[in-house]
Amino acid sequence: MDISEQMFLILSALADQPRHGYALVTEVDEMTDGRIRLRAGTLYGALDRLVTQGLIAPDHDEVEKGRLRRFYRLTDTGADAIRAESQRMATAVRLAEERLSKRAARTAPRLGTSG
Repeated sequence: MDISEQMFLILSALADQPRHGYALVTEVDEMTDGRIRLRAGTLYGALDRLVTQGLIAPDHDEVEKGRLRRFYRLTDTGADAIRAESQRMATAVRLAEERLSKRAARTAPRLGTSG
């Protein structure tokens, strides 16, 4: 299953507890130190896709200051997807670091040689 970075972050933000849309925007912003700021259209489109894929599910609704807030929760399938994607990314990072180490060893200046 192909998961975009935004979808991965939304799933991760739901890993510890159900959240509503604005709380997800805030959580993703905090998780990425402001690097990813979800817009409403992006968020709700992603939520719809994640529900359709069975990775999240509506949890409950609350009314706050006259506004309906729908909370979403991570499903077991969603938790499995985060786990699989995390392992895939960890493998990619490990491979990149190994190749960078080889590059550094290859390009390090050698004693007694110039340039």
